[in-house]
Amino acid sequence: MFNRIFYQIYPLGLLGTPESNSFDFEPTSKISKLKVWLDHMLDLGCDALYLGPVFESVSHGYDTVDFFRVDRRLGSNKLLRELIDVAHSKGIVVVLDAVFNHVGREFWAFKDLLKNKNNSRYKDWFKNVDFSKEGLFSDGFSYSGWQGHYQLVELNLENPEVRVHLLEAVRFWIHFFNIDGLRLDTADILDIPFLKELLTFTKTLHPEFWLLGETVSGNYLTWANDKMLDSVTNYELHSPLYECFNKHDFNLLGPLLQRQFGPHGKYRNVQLYTFVDNHDVNRAFSSLVNKQHLPLLYALLFTLPGVPSIYYGSEFGYAGTRQGFNDAELRPAITYSKRWEESKYPEIFHTIKQLITLIKKFPSLVHGNFILIELSKEVLVFAREFKNNSVVVAFNLGIVRTELKTVYTALGTVVIKDVLDSNFSTNVKSGNFVLNLPPVSFRLLTPSK
Repeated sequence: MFNRIFYQIYPLGLLGTPESNSFDFEPTSKISKLKVWLDHMLDLGCDALYLGPVFESVSHGYDTVDFFRVDRRLGSNKLLRELIDVAHSKGIVVVLDAVFNHVGREFWAFKDLLKNKNNSRYKDWFKNVDFSKEGLFSDGFSYSGWQGHYQLVELNLENPEVRVHLLEAVRFWIHFFNIDGLRLDTADILDIPFLKELLTFTKTLHPEFWLLGETVSGNYLTWANDKMLDSVTNYELHSPLYECFNKHDFNLLGPLLQRQFGPHGKYRNVQLYTFVDNHDVNRAFSSLVNKQHLPLLYALLFTLPGVPSIYYGSEFGYAGTRQGFNDAELRPAITYSKRWEESKYPEIFHTIKQLITLIKKFPSLVHGNFILIELSKEVLVFAREFKNNSVVVAFNLGIVRTELKTVYTALGTVVIKDVLDSNFSTNVKSGNFVLNLPPVSFRLLTPSK
């Protein structure tokens, strides 16, 4: 998975499903409409699909009701399997959202608890069930809800029956749907023993199975290691990416890059999942003060270490901000034939496509070590180095052309050219060279052959 480019779809949003599930109708066929998006992904250069929550739920998908049934607002198990089969036929791997920390109040075991109270055999399936206290919904007991959201009932993952139920669901997903991996919602609060068991379980069924964890803060090595997860979301990088552009200062980003990826970087040997936006945060276009920085932002995404991901719609420059607790703007419905209509920055599609092409052309941009070369308020220059092959990446935030003398000894004596600008090349002598950077621009420089 580490050499793939992800495309994230939040299907309940993209396909324009009802906000809530009434559970009183036959499955639709909407999920089949995603087949055309597979070709769109390939055109863009993406070859891995992260498909947001698809299993039967109450509303937004993270309030699961049935782990063994596709949400009827999207379709049926058969239609999801057909979609994944088509994806595989096109060389696309598929990773599904797995929500194991909590379920919706309509989850069958919780409904049994609501009905039978202290006599329910499932009372120990949920965290901190207390019949001596009244809860928010006057159920006759209290329980733990994720971050105080009591529509999201927290599962007790220390209960062996709960773990068996979840692992059997994973077994079904692997065998029936033939999925290639899972993105684990709220992985940073899931029980460590459960994560270890999940890794062993999935690798036994599918040796190449990929586990990605949603982690917002903390030491990522806690979860991204050979005993638990293959990768985790690099939220630590997310805010500084925007700060350096919106405050016009690369110094706000440089120390983090060194700390994460430099010669002694904490995550130098870990491929973290990177993104500029997703279904939970504001769209990239809306997050940047100067919209002309959008190409530079994506250039950073694709040239820094990590497993990069594009969130559906953002390749057209869609706008969207979170309104209080309402994520609707972040998760819009898009009719494929009208996908350009809400574009705010249509040229970014071609920039992203070009960047992905270069990633696939230069292994250094996938596997290379990160070497910081220059850092100032308006200039950032670094190299990605792999097996004696290097790509030098240079950014200029300034509104005027900048010329700087720099040194990167690994280049030796050679001519380097900008793969994005055939008119630019420069001579390197013993690692010393001069860089000419146009205003608000970036260059990707490689030795000329």
